[in-house]
Order: sequence, then structure tokens, then C-alpha cells
Amino acid sequence: MFRLLSRPAKHIAKNANLRVSKQQSRNLSIHEYLSADLLSKAGVKVPKGVVATTAEEAFQSAKSFGDRDVVIKAQVLAGGRGKGTFDSGLKGGVKLASTPEQVRSFAEKMLGHKLITKQTGAHGKICNKVFIVERKYVRHEYYFAILMDRQTQGPVIVASNQGGMDIESVAAESPDAILTLPVDINTGLSREAASQLAEKLGFAGKAHGEAVDTMLKLYALFIEKDATQIEINPLVETSENEVMCMDAKFGFDDNAHFRQKDVVALRDPTQEDAREVQAEKWDLNYIGLDGQIGCLVNGAGLAMSTMDIIKLHGGEPANFLDVGGSATTKQITEAFKLISSDKGVSAVLVNIFGGIMRCDVVAQGIIDAVKELGLKIPLVVRLQGTNVEAGKALLRDSGISTFPEDDLDKAAALVVKLSKITTLAHDAGLDVKLSQSANV
Repeated sequence: MFRLLSRPAKHIAKNANLRVSKQQSRNLSIHEYLSADLLSKAGVKVPKGVVATTAEEAFQSAKSFGDRDVVIKAQVLAGGRGKGTFDSGLKGGVKLASTPEQVRSFAEKMLGHKLITKQTGAHGKICNKVFIVERKYVRHEYYFAILMDRQTQGPVIVASNQGGMDIESVAAESPDAILTLPVDINTGLSREAASQLAEKLGFAGKAHGEAVDTMLKLYALFIEKDATQIEINPLVETSENEVMCMDAKFGFDDNAHFRQKDVVALRDPTQEDAREVQAEKWDLNYIGLDGQIGCLVNGAGLAMSTMDIIKLHGGEPANFLDVGGSATTKQITEAFKLISSDKGVSAVLVNIFGGIMRCDVVAQGIIDAVKELGLKIPLVVRLQGTNVEAGKALLRDSGISTFPEDDLDKAAALVVKLSKITTLAHDAGLDVKLSQSANV
């Protein structure tokens, strides 16, 4: 029933979003204080906590704990908060405080400031709320997570008796310390399986029973809320032999939003890439990346291959953007707004294969976007498929400057060259306008 996680550790960790690349996950995540509320309503024990949006609120909230020590936690949707740094100079997004005055001081340096962690990138994420929780004295820390796993095609539990730390480090240094338990989604997690897992992790006596109950409740919550991930790090046994979830990270399947409206209502758009939020309004699939070449493609597979061939020619894609198979002229225009909003973009490759999508609709969208936005960056356009000649004619007669190319390999090579020329010109302070006749 159990298997040790050694070589598959990175695979499981990647699926669990333990190390997330910049904005590449489309699953809905929620703040820790909201996760704690969901856990509490599910009957799972969590420390008493209060959320605050101002330093004064944090101060008054800390008073409600009496003379007890508290922990103040920055509420940003990123891992590694404890080792992060605020642009205010404060080191760490999780702080122990022994007085309300300390809580207020920490809150002043957290609220309204950006926290930079290994998962946020250099841009960081704004902290608009802090979560003040009672300090619990811990006997032992564990790691516990449930996630959807492609390898087993269902839920899998990942657990370790080495919690409270980076699980990837544990996987790399002590792979035998990580256990995985695949769960048949049709039958669910049995009490017997949960009991065996709790025993293997080292829970005994009263704590063993509480650990089993906690695991069963967490699995029930995972299924009920259409979660893709519930990560508890750490799951602890306190000095009173209670089992509690001290921290929680949830991910939810955005395909189940139609039946999880209460969960969707917990979303915090301020923690997301504003371009991705805007893209969702126009039913566009957009993910911002770190490169210089904007991509506008129809179809996820073609978008991925377009990004690959750009990299093959030495370029870096600035985004993933799939406009789908039935985009309108207006959606194409909005897609260009998203691409051009990234000031690092120095050239754009449009790669459309018209099946359901019509090339003339794409062409008109390109024309409208260039004229409305006054785009000055080089635009390489590859159109193939339905109404392709009509689309090419529209572009040819529009008066806007584009670089048409039928061959994808040549189009990718061309856009990389144009990107480099534009970047060099910009760095030199030159305003260069490239035309179809330019020698590139």
C-alpha cells in the first residue's frame, strides 16, 4: 500500500506546487487565513487566529490573546514567506511576537509592502493582510499533503515525519523520510489506511487517533471542494498531544468553479498577474513569462510548440497566449493589449492555423489592434488554413507594417532576429522602425 518516494520526489513535489515557476499555475489558491477557516469548519483543529488589514487592527487583535505569545504572518500567495524579505527592509514574513506593540511594529513593515520570496521573483507580492495566531508549543512537526497526481491518475497523499521545512530539501537529502499513499478516488481514504500511515509517521496514543481523524477530514474536504492540493506544513503534535494544522496551502480546480462558487468568492485578484485576470475576462488563456518575444497562437499545443521553436532559435517567449478556436476580432485586439502591456516585449509572433478559427478574423483583429494601440514593435505573422488568402489580403492592404512568413521555422528565426535588433536599438537610445524590406 505504501511506497517510498525517492526518484519520483521531484515529480510529486512539482505536482504539489511546492516550487512554482512564475505564474504557471492556473489553479485557484486562497490565503492561509481563509484555508484555516475552511479547515475549522471541516472539524480540523487549527490555532486561534485573527486577520487584520491595518497596523492598529493588528495591535487590537493581539490584545485579545492576553499575555500569550502570537505569530504574525504576512498573507501573500507564495511559499517561502519565512525566508522572504519585504521592500520595507523587514526580514521574514512570519514573525514571533510577545507583545501587542511588537505585533503593530511588524504589521507596519508588512502591510502595504511587497514580500519577495523564492516563489514570487524579484517583483514580489503585495501584503494587504496579516494573520495573527496563537503560538502553540510543539512536540513534533510533520508534513502532510493531498494532491492530484498524473502518475497514479488520482489523489495521492504525501507525508513525512520531517515537517516545518522545505519538503524538496527533505526529498533530496532524506528521500526515505517521504511516504506516498495513492488513494482510489472511487473508494476514498479508509480509516485503516489512515491509521497505518499515522503509525508509520510516528503518531502514538491519543495523538494517533487524532491524526487519523485529521487525515480523514482533510481527505473529505479535498474531495468536497474539488481541491487539487491541500498542503499542511507543518501538521503538528502539540505538548498537550493535540494534532493541529499550523499552516495550510490550498489549490482548487478552476474547471469546477461552476459548483464551487463559495470557494471562487475567496479569490484575491491582487495576488495574481493583472494581465491574467484581464485575460480571463475575455476568455483568453494567458500566462506571463520572462522573455522578450510575445506570442499569439490558437490552440494550446501549437502555442507550446511555438514557444519551443522560439527557444530553439535562441529567443525567449514573453508569454503563453492561446486565443482558442473561436476568438472574435475584439478578443484578438484584447490579446494584443495584453502582449503590449509587457514593456519587455521587443517583437511579436502571430502563429495561427485556421481550422475553426478564420484567418481573416485574426487579420482584422491584428489591424484593429495595431491601429488602436499604435504598436511600433516588429510583428511577424504566420497564417495558415481557413480564409488564409483573405486574411493575407487584409493585412497587405491595411497599411500596417508586418513581416508575413508561411514557414514556422523561418518565422521563429525571423522574430528572434527582429527582437534582438529592436532590443539593441532601444538600449542605444535609437528609434528604429523596421519594415518588410529591412535586411534582417
